[in-house]
Amino acid sequence: MSQVNLPRVKSNDNAEKTKRYFNTFYGYQLEFPSNDVDAVIGFLEGKGFDKVAAQSTGSIILQQAKIDGIKVFELLDTLKQMDKIQLSFAVAQVLNFNRQKVSTLGFKVENNSTTLESRNIMG
Repeated sequence: MSQVNLPRVKSNDNAEKTKRYFNTFYGYQLEFPSNDVDAVIGFLEGKGFDKVAAQSTGSIILQQAKIDGIKVFELLDTLKQMDKIQLSFAVAQVLNFNRQKVSTLGFKVENNSTTLESRNIMG
């Protein structure tokens, strides 16, 4: 389904309200101001996220902020203070909280330090 910038067509379907009710029975619709959406997506793209990843991750962050009652710009100010590893960890935690519990997301940090014992091994 393509997205167009046209007004919605009024449906003559008498069951429209019933369909909308059952389509959102187990969830609820969240609406966000466009400046909040643009700010979150722009922030994530500025931190190195791909456009599609920024959009999908941004929607989850916006949803969680609305559920928790946190203002989006206050959240972004907090995220700005984090380095890349801390931001990756925070985003992974939010994504894990909002997905099915079948699997979890994580990331690996390379350990570049060498210990004394590993330098003395001859092979």
